[in-house]
Amino acid sequence: MADKIDGLKLEQRHGKARVRVGRVWKNEDGRHFFVEWNVSISLLSDCIPAYVLDDNSNIVATDTIKNTVYVKAKECSEQLSVEDFAIGLGKHFTSFYQPVTAAIIKIVEKPWERVHIDGLPHEHGFKLGSEKHVTEVVVEKSGSLQVTSGIEGLAVLKTTKSGFEGFIRDKYTMLPETRERIVATEVTASWRYPFESISSIPVKPLYFAERYLDVKKVLVDTFFGPPKDGVYSPSVQSTLYQMAKAVLGRFHDISSIQLKMPNLHFLPVNLSNKESPAIVKFKDDVYLPTDEPHGSIEASVSRIWSKM
Repeated sequence: MADKIDGLKLEQRHGKARVRVGRVWKNEDGRHFFVEWNVSISLLSDCIPAYVLDDNSNIVATDTIKNTVYVKAKECSEQLSVEDFAIGLGKHFTSFYQPVTAAIIKIVEKPWERVHIDGLPHEHGFKLGSEKHVTEVVVEKSGSLQVTSGIEGLAVLKTTKSGFEGFIRDKYTMLPETRERIVATEVTASWRYPFESISSIPVKPLYFAERYLDVKKVLVDTFFGPPKDGVYSPSVQSTLYQMAKAVLGRFHDISSIQLKMPNLHFLPVNLSNKESPAIVKFKDDVYLPTDEPHGSIEASVSRIWSKM
């Protein structure tokens, strides 16, 4: 919030960051479900007197915010998505506290996955995966809503069907053109839902959790192409656009998507020695992996009517 005080503009918010919570749900049949969330909350509120008059009467203590996360996790008697938990927290803070005008809830869900033993899912065993499910929810006292979901750390690589050629060449250019290379990246994706109020959210258990898995599958499938022949990638930029376009084409409840796809390099190893100064080429089978420095490639794709 921005306020003019003593001829100055004051913008302020407060909250609690990195509140870690684990939650177990137990079905009657004995199967357990587990999530681990890292919750950060920012409250926009009318607490200017705390800054200029030493009056804390309109402040929700950050320790109270932390405790609320655990209480609300306890109150969730049924398994729910990270987005639904964030929306519930936002509704609480904007309705329970009169000075709070809006709540911004950011949550990162650790990728705990059910273990399979001898091909069978374990009832209460989990292992830590790789990519993380993230969300940012903004809830206003009026009921206005913004929901953004995403993926962090989705690492993908294919050993062929990729090239890069026809780019600008000048006196600084040393990179050779190629139609045969490894392409690897670590995808960070975020997508916006069109829902503008809490009442417009679909009434469906685990709706957001299912959509997250759906989007992840489309991103991965588009990156790799068919399992036998794959799909050629003329650049990371082209592949990024095809991935974003596929998500918007498949899911009409997503209004926009942003992708960050750094080009993680695998450089072909070519060697020479004293006895034989000729370069020994390894013919696309031995590489030097390096991710520093790496190419930085990102873009967002939106429907024409999207506000993002």
